[in-house]
Formats: sequence, structure tokens, C-alpha cells
Amino acid sequence: MGKPTGIDRSSANRRQGSDAATLIHHFGSETVLPLWIAEPDVDLAPCVVDALVARAATAWYGYETRPDSVIESFQHWALSRHGWQSSDLETIVSPSVGTSIGVLIDELTEPGDGVIIQPPVFTGFKTIVSHNGRNAVRNPLVLSNGHYEMDFGDLALKASDPVNSFMILCSPHNPVGRVWTEDELSTVAAICAAHDVFVLADEIHADLALPPSRFTPFATIAAHSPVRWAATHGPIKTFGLAGVCDTLILTADDEAADRFRTRSSQFHLTRNNVFAIEAFGAAYRGGAAWLDDLLSLVSRNLDVLADGLPHEIRLITPEGTYLAWLDFTALGLDVAALPAWLANAAGVALSPGHWFGREGAGFARITTASSTATIEQAVQQLTSAVAER
Repeated sequence: MGKPTGIDRSSANRRQGSDAATLIHHFGSETVLPLWIAEPDVDLAPCVVDALVARAATAWYGYETRPDSVIESFQHWALSRHGWQSSDLETIVSPSVGTSIGVLIDELTEPGDGVIIQPPVFTGFKTIVSHNGRNAVRNPLVLSNGHYEMDFGDLALKASDPVNSFMILCSPHNPVGRVWTEDELSTVAAICAAHDVFVLADEIHADLALPPSRFTPFATIAAHSPVRWAATHGPIKTFGLAGVCDTLILTADDEAADRFRTRSSQFHLTRNNVFAIEAFGAAYRGGAAWLDDLLSLVSRNLDVLADGLPHEIRLITPEGTYLAWLDFTALGLDVAALPAWLANAAGVALSPGHWFGREGAGFARITTASSTATIEQAVQQLTSAVAER
């Protein structure tokens, strides 16, 4: 298959109109480079675009049954892309990762229970936990020699408290970019199994492991462990389809599957969307070459960051995702001053690290799924801003 066209387009702003109000609210400027959103800012996979255009052209958007081929397309992708046979698992459609996490927390825990998270981590986890009347229990990652690791001693301590009955495992991890190894995941499974903690593995970035790192599904670890678990999947991050596509829950836990299906039926969570059906299948059937090109682009852009950033800004080299975690602590800026300096002095809009938990203070997240010219421009502006301090 030939290289998809347009993967490295020069403009980083075509899609940003809908985000303008948010950018202005957070950063006070419409002229900053928008590199804070966890989506690819490149021309999307032609197979998906073509499928959506063709579906729109039918001029029929009424009720439509979701065919078995939707889930089958994921199962084939998981096998061909990751060597993972997932067809023996309960696989349930869910409108979003947040829906999956929220419903399972509500169904499998009690109000006031603790849910273990590993900050600095995706901002939405803590919100979902608190909105469900549960308590976010922090098991912070440890940064050692430029590399994040899990604190297993602290995880075992937190898991041993019977009130902490649920864990959200971000794998691969957003924002620090770790792709957890089999040994690390096995340790998580062993700790959580020993203390009857249910593990929800958010694996929505599974396809974005950067060579030589390789994604390991928690399901393959759990197959050799009594740990209870579920995992989230789908094409939304891989292919930039968060605004159109459904996601999936996979599990071997009958209770979790039954409880989600009951709640889904109660609130009609899985009503079909004709465009979601088309995009989901098209991405998994025809998007492999496009994804290969995206990962190559991300790797080139990471090289640009690693080679071009001033020494005052440290890149925490990611093993996966198209998100990079930058350490600005050497600049000595306080929590409020860093995003203002980034926007006003450097002209870049990044996700401030404190959004991901107090452990992220002094850091910021940047997307690297953009044109190399845009990343080069960001490096130039950051370098100039540091020199002018």
C-alpha cells in the first residue's frame, strides 16, 4: 500500500476554529500555536474520509442496525496489529471512554469508595471519580533519571485498604508516554488481585506505541491472573475520530459485562450513529499504512524536540502516544506563571502540567502529531522565549 497523502501538511490551524474560545479562555490569545489537544492535527486517513463522504451521499440517516462487522473489524485489527486474539472476550460498544469508566465505577463500587489513579494522569479521570461520589486515591508515578516508574510499594499500600476497590490504569500513559512492560503490568495485576481491586485499563492509546516499545494488552496479563478487569479501546485517538466514533469495553468479567449492558439498556447508551459505524470499520480495515506514517511523523517530531529544545526545557522521551511531556521546572515559574509565559512569551498553547495533578506542576504536554514545520516553529519560539528571559 502506498503512502497516504497529506500526512505532513504545513498548516496547524485548519481544525482549530472550534477550539478558539477555549484557547482564548485559557491562554488569552488567538495567535498561539495550538499544540495542547490530544488529537492528530494532520490530514486524516483517506479511507475514513472516503467512507464518511460515501455514507453522507446516500442521503439516508435513519435507524440502522450495528453490524457484527464493526466489532469484528476491531478483533482483526487487534490480531494483525498487536498479535492479540480478543474474540473470546466480552466486547461491548460504549459511546465514550468516559462513559465506560463512569458506568463501571458506579456499578462496581459504592459511594465513598476510593478509586486509585496514577498522577500525573489524564485530567478526566479525577473528574469522573468525583462526579460519581467516589474519592480519587493518588498513587503517584515516580520520575527517576528522566523516566517515570510506578511506585508499587505505595500501590500495594493503597490497594490493601478495603475501601479502595477500583483502579484506573492508563496504558499507554497520558501524559508521560510510558508503555508499560509485561513485568510492570504483571505486578499491577498481582497487587490488585491480592486485594480484590478491579482494574480498568484505559488502553485508548494502544495503537500509538513507538518502536521499539510494544503495547501489551492488560487482557493478556490478566489471562494468567485472578485479577478482575476491563479495558477500553477504539479508534478515536489513533485516527482522530473522537467527535464521531464509538468505543469498546472488553472484559472477561461476567459481572462487569452484565452490569454495563444493564445500565446501557437503562439509559439507551448504544443507540447507533450511522457515521460512527462507517468510520469505525473503515479505520480498522484500511488505516494501517496511514498509522505507520503518523508514527513515523511523531518520531521525527520527537527528534526535533530532543535536538532543538534549549537545555532549560527537558523532554521526557515518550515510549508511546503522540503526546510529549516537557519539564520546565528549571525556569522556576510558578503554577500560574508557566502557561501564561508559554502563551505570551513563547506563543505556544500547551496543556499545563498541573491539569494532570499536582505532580505535573512545572511541566506541560505538547502534541507531536502535527506537521514537522509546526514543531520546528514551536521549538524556535520556545528557544527565543528562554533566551529573552
